[in-house]
Amino acid sequence: MVGGGAAGLSAALVLARARRRVVVVDAGAPRNAPAAHLHGFLSRDGMAPRDLLAAGRAEVTGYGGHLVDGTVDAIEPGFKVRLADGSSLAARHVLVTTGLRDELPGIPGVAERFGRDVLHCPYCHGYEVRDQPLGVVSSVHHALLVRQWSSDVLFFPHTATIAPDDRDRLGARGIRVVDGTVTRIVVEGDRLRGVELDGGTVVPRAAVFVGPRFVPNSGLLTGLRCAVDGDGWPAVDPAGRTSVAGVWAAGNAVDPRAQLITAAGAGSTAAIAINTELVEADIAASLAAFSATAERQVADAVLGASRHGM
Repeated sequence: MVGGGAAGLSAALVLARARRRVVVVDAGAPRNAPAAHLHGFLSRDGMAPRDLLAAGRAEVTGYGGHLVDGTVDAIEPGFKVRLADGSSLAARHVLVTTGLRDELPGIPGVAERFGRDVLHCPYCHGYEVRDQPLGVVSSVHHALLVRQWSSDVLFFPHTATIAPDDRDRLGARGIRVVDGTVTRIVVEGDRLRGVELDGGTVVPRAAVFVGPRFVPNSGLLTGLRCAVDGDGWPAVDPAGRTSVAGVWAAGNAVDPRAQLITAAGAGSTAAIAINTELVEADIAASLAAFSATAERQVADAVLGASRHGM
């Protein structure tokens, strides 16, 4: 496994329990590191992301899986997995779960507060800021969605143009449009206080939702010439198979909408499919060895009979 998040560790756990030799290489830079808590993961709601990973790592190693802290520079056909420290690993199958990166709006303060009180996913963090004064930047869709969690939502178009029917939709839901370019997120006392516009006006808000551009961390897959879809994301079937035999991918590396629990499920699905292919390969190898042994026994019997006849 390349990537030790929810998808990679879930896959490793399934394969380790299937008595496969498993190595997980992880760079230690999870996407959700800035978040204090994770949500929507049944039985783990409210847990710190680092604690989920620690529990997962302990479970994988408990079944004999191996964890390597490092970065994979390249995967060569075969498969030879090259690490940044110069070492390498050999594998029969490779599962890539390297996630994605969030390209945030270039508004001062957004990157610094992202995952705290500058948020993206209302399903992940909306409940924690419910009934508070909220702002949404650029995305009409996000503003209409966030309205589910608070009756006090302001929409900041920033540099976007709003279609007349979208203004009507926002108005119908009680969402006021605040025109003007957003110049920065105002923070005081390590808390978000508001949104500053180009005229210097600061609009008080308790939290702000933004829409990042999702970019897959797919360099290892494209390096193997795995096919991509029309949007440039690695193409996989429902089990996580890429277009290259023996190469698999799961989680946010192929699905920008995957929540933690979704990614974990995708990792488990891929692991079961990988094990199925390995079982078939093992059967084929056993049959070949069995046939070769049978042929040698027949040949030895014929030779023995010939010698006896002499």
